[in-house]
Amino acid sequence: MSDNINKVSVVLGSQWGDEGKGKLVDILAKDIDVCVRCQGGNNAGHTIVVDGIKYAFHMLPSGLVNKECVSVVGSGVVVHLPSFFKELEDLESQGLDCDGRLFISDRCHLVFDFHQIVDGMKEGELGRGSIGTTKKGIGPAYSSKASRSGIRVHHLYHPDEFAKRLRTIVAARFRRYGEFEYDVETELQRYSQLAERLRPFVIDSVEYLHKSLRTGKRVLVEGANALMLDLDFGTYPYVTSSNTGVGGVCTGLGIPPSRIGDVIGVAKAYTTRVGGGPFPSELTDEVGQKLRDVGAEYGVTTGRPRRCGWLDLVVLRYSTMVNGYTSINLTKLDVLDVFDEIKVAVSYTINGKEVTSFPADLEDLETATVNYVTLPGWSQSISKCRSFDELPENCQKYVRFIEKDIDVPVKWIGTGPAREDMISI
Repeated sequence: MSDNINKVSVVLGSQWGDEGKGKLVDILAKDIDVCVRCQGGNNAGHTIVVDGIKYAFHMLPSGLVNKECVSVVGSGVVVHLPSFFKELEDLESQGLDCDGRLFISDRCHLVFDFHQIVDGMKEGELGRGSIGTTKKGIGPAYSSKASRSGIRVHHLYHPDEFAKRLRTIVAARFRRYGEFEYDVETELQRYSQLAERLRPFVIDSVEYLHKSLRTGKRVLVEGANALMLDLDFGTYPYVTSSNTGVGGVCTGLGIPPSRIGDVIGVAKAYTTRVGGGPFPSELTDEVGQKLRDVGAEYGVTTGRPRRCGWLDLVVLRYSTMVNGYTSINLTKLDVLDVFDEIKVAVSYTINGKEVTSFPADLEDLETATVNYVTLPGWSQSISKCRSFDELPENCQKYVRFIEKDIDVPVKWIGTGPAREDMISI
C-alpha cells in the first residue's frame, strides 16, 4: 500500500461519553475535507455553539457546521430514518446549508420504531438491573445486525426483499414479546416514501472514503460515545452496543489500521456518566451536585442529569492503552475554577491490593476503595485565557499532572462552551 495515501485523524471519547468531542471536531473541521461517523446511532448527543447559535447533533457528523466540509454517516452507524431527517431539518432551520454535503453508507443498518419499542421492553424486564439505555432502539438494532436478520439501507431499493425482511423480523419480535402495537403495512408505506427521500444521500462509503484518501483529501473520524462504553472494553454489561474505541473506526468504515494517523482522546477535566453501571470516583454529595450545576451536566439527547465525580486516571490510563492516543483534548477545565481543592483518582484498592488498571469484574469494582491525590485549586476564572501561559500556576500543574501520568501530551484545553474557548498548546 502506498505511503503517499493520506491517513485519517480520529477523535474518540476517553471516558463514559459527553466529553465534548463535537466541539473539537468542529474546530478541526475547518482544516478537513470529510468528516465521518463510524458507529453508534442517535443515542449520542452533543451541542456546538457557533456565533451564539447552539446546534444539537445526535446522529449526523458535527463537521456539518463547517460549510466547506462533507459529512458521511459510515457503515457502522445504525440509522433511524425519521430521526435522520428530523435532525437534518432542525440544523437547516438554523441556517446550515447541508445540500450536497451529507451522505450515508448503503451498508448502514436501519433502526425501526419496533426496535425502540423492544428497547423499552428489554429495560423493563431487567428492572432494577437495567442498563439505562436511551431507548432509541440502538441495542436491538445491533442485535438484529449480529443475528443476521437486520435490514440495511440498500434493502430499501428492493421493495419485495425489504417487505419480506421487515415482516419476518417483526413476526419474530411478536413471538418473543407478544403482539405489541406496531402496524407493519403502514410502516412499509412510510418507508417507501422515506427511501425515495433518502436516495440522493446514499453512497458506497467504503469506495468514497478510500478515493478521498487517495486523492489527498483530509478525513476526520468522529467517534460516538466513549471507550468505557465499548462493547468489549467498557464496563460490560453497562455499555453501548458497538465498538466505541479505535477498533470501531476500522470495522465501521472499512479502513485498515495502516490508514489511521493521529488518535485524539477527548477527556473531561472531571468525570461523568449517564445511566447505570460502575463509576468509582462518583460523588453523590454536594460536591457532585456542584460539578453538575456548574458544568450543566444534563444529556443533550435525553435531558437526564449526569452522574458526576472527580477525574479518574485509572480510567484514562486504561483508555489510553486501548486506543493509543497521540494527544489529549482536556475539556471543561473551567468548571473546576470554583474548587479550592481538586481530587484525582490515581488507583484502586481491591481485596487489599493496589490496582492501577481498570478491572473487568464489576463485583471487584463494587468493593474497590478509590485512592486519591489532592491538588490545590486555582479559585479564579480561566474563561478568558487564550494560551497555556495565561492559565494560573495551579491550573497548569493540574494539566501537567495528567500528562505525566498517562504519558500523552495535552494539546487542547477547553475553557468554556463557545468555539473560541479552546486553548491550543
